Amino acid sequence: MELKDIIEDIGKAFETFKAENDKRLKEIEKKGHTDPLLAEKVEKINADLTAMGDLKRQLENVEAAVARSQFPGGGGTEVNRVKAEHKAAFESWFRKGIEGNLKDLQIQASASSGDDTAGGFTVPEEMEAAIDRVLPKVSAMRRLATVINIGTDEYKRLVSKGGTTSGWTAEKGARAETDVSALAQIIINAKEIYAMPYATQTLLDDSRINIEQWIANEVANEFAEEEGAAFITGDGVSKPKGIASYTMAANSSYSWGEVGYIAGGHATLLNSADKLIDLVHALKAPYRNGAAWLMNDTTLGKIRVLKDGQGNYIWRPGLEAGVPETLLGKPVEIDDNVADIGAGTYPVFFANFKRAYLIVDRVGIRVLRDPYSAKPYVAFYTTKRVGGGIIMYESVKTLKIATS
Repeated sequence: MELKDIIEDIGKAFETFKAENDKRLKEIEKKGHTDPLLAEKVEKINADLTAMGDLKRQLENVEAAVARSQFPGGGGTEVNRVKAEHKAAFESWFRKGIEGNLKDLQIQASASSGDDTAGGFTVPEEMEAAIDRVLPKVSAMRRLATVINIGTDEYKRLVSKGGTTSGWTAEKGARAETDVSALAQIIINAKEIYAMPYATQTLLDDSRINIEQWIANEVANEFAEEEGAAFITGDGVSKPKGIASYTMAANSSYSWGEVGYIAGGHATLLNSADKLIDLVHALKAPYRNGAAWLMNDTTLGKIRVLKDGQGNYIWRPGLEAGVPETLLGKPVEIDDNVADIGAGTYPVFFANFKRAYLIVDRVGIRVLRDPYSAKPYVAFYTTKRVGGGIIMYESVKTLKIATS
């Protein structure tokens, strides 16, 4: 199916959904209940919209990957020559265990800055890129947050907690002293994530097997799923600290280091858009430009039926290529690591994630070849280092479901 076809199907399904759900609401208003068959029909269309939205995102990812593809020529420069030699040496070691001059070549190719006491070798650029391309397709936070590469295991940054004042003055006028903004030091440590795929020597001896694609297929989704979960729920111990793992406080009284929430409840969330509108306005105006919603599929299905005070549906499908579905005019990202609706949970986040959350990637994915521990298989202990955490607390808000 082509992207334009799924977009057309989404548009038709949304119109049908609105019509059938309006019938359901009128029956409830008139009779106090609705026909179970009509309710089932609405739920079926709702589920279809979710599935079609997922398919649209997948097709958009494919088209984006094709658009980004580059097919370099023969090269000929010294840098390209060294990188090609490094790639060939890595593949020889990967298949046969023959190290040769791989250690020197990976340094020359800028794949490594020197010896690594953890052992193993750094993968070539193309292999690392193949793995990295998968990560944002699986992890919503990678698509939403700021991502930077670092060369060490720790990233430090001073951020302003707000409070700097300013003023107007004439060219030669006196300038009153302004208040100094309080600064906070942010430290994000890159934690090690690993995967260990196995291969038979027979498979490795097969020259038709694309080693770059094989290792990417084996480890990329594992990395993406593990770190994607950590960016939402990680406790910060040996993994990134997830956005849902910080101390939550009522938005009227939250302070630096906490995430402000708007109190809601089951009935409030399911029958009214008011609390979601409150959540939008809990985020200061400068952060709303570029803000987005984050929730899981189940929660979005509940929200899809909500209307504003003028009777308009607050959810809209993305009916153009590259245009996301929106809630109250802001993009919606789906990640099933976000909590379901339930007593005491935080099922909806609204944030300027680019400013709120930082992901740091330690450059270099390493592979340690182990032909001994699981004979006749060869194990490839593959590691990368990644960290994450909130760096601007006032640019993220959440909705808390009431406990009673």
